[in-house]
Amino acid sequence: MDYKSVGVDIAGGDAWVEVVKRLVSRRGSSLPSSGGIGGFSGLFSIGGGRSIAACCDGVGTKLILGEASGIVRGLGQDLVAMSVNDLVTCGSTPLFFLDYIACGRLDVNLAEAVMEGILDACVESRCALLGGETAEMPDVYPKNGFDLAGFAVGIIDDNDIVDGAGIVEGDAIVGLPSSGAHSNGFSLIRRAIVDDGLRLPLDSSPDALGGETLGSALMRPTRVYVRQALAAVKSVRVKGMAHITGGGVEGNINRVMPRGLVSNIDYGSWKRHAIFDLISSAGVEEEEMRRVFNLGIGYVFITAPDESRTLLRTLGDMGESPAVIGRVAAA
Repeated sequence: MDYKSVGVDIAGGDAWVEVVKRLVSRRGSSLPSSGGIGGFSGLFSIGGGRSIAACCDGVGTKLILGEASGIVRGLGQDLVAMSVNDLVTCGSTPLFFLDYIACGRLDVNLAEAVMEGILDACVESRCALLGGETAEMPDVYPKNGFDLAGFAVGIIDDNDIVDGAGIVEGDAIVGLPSSGAHSNGFSLIRRAIVDDGLRLPLDSSPDALGGETLGSALMRPTRVYVRQALAAVKSVRVKGMAHITGGGVEGNINRVMPRGLVSNIDYGSWKRHAIFDLISSAGVEEEEMRRVFNLGIGYVFITAPDESRTLLRTLGDMGESPAVIGRVAAA
């Protein structure tokens, strides 16, 4: 059982990014943008030595389990977190967020719960909810179907941009825990443990989860890492940061690596959430688990080895449980 067999092709998505890069490069641009297509966020110079950063994202098919379980408030946090966590990987401070809710029929109670989650996460991210759009499209979505998208914008001094350029072999990779599966891999999760595979009801409490219901474990919202990231860049020279989403730990860290370098991860250096053991028990091989899921690490910093201790202390003082999970190695 793997991601491609349930309809999601990671390699195909990567190929599509390359197509977009090619289409953009053909047209050229005299606009002061940087960061390139395929990064966690894009940068646009506004003059005076400052740039704005921007990105957009969604919640994916986690929405289906939210509707089925009735646990939807956290989807609002998922939506904000998926964008602002990408946004801060370059060191930018979030300014504002916009949401887009599309549905077959507007369920005001459901939308209100989601909006509460959005607003809570904006407060956590210290950014404003500037506006949004709600679209009822009954000919596009089923009656109870809905989708969420979000857009975040931040600002940064050009001299402070974190772009991975200074990363060298031997640098330390420091990870922060995730809250669970966050908002990635849910097409495979549903097939593995809900719809097929283990066929567990969302209100069941498998022994592996220690009494927690499956629905609760799966619907834990994505953590917001804004405060941690901004504190880190003030405490040490952070050379690179990665938000661990679809593509797994190594796949996302390698997005910020200079050519010729890769991440060398020690997968035994942290404790996985029980939900990942449950998914694996349904027949998902370890290689696929590493390629699809965060496996318990939600955000990563790359810094020089002699600064990693200071970074660990800074994050620990914030109540985090950071760990050195690997090193930068030659490809």
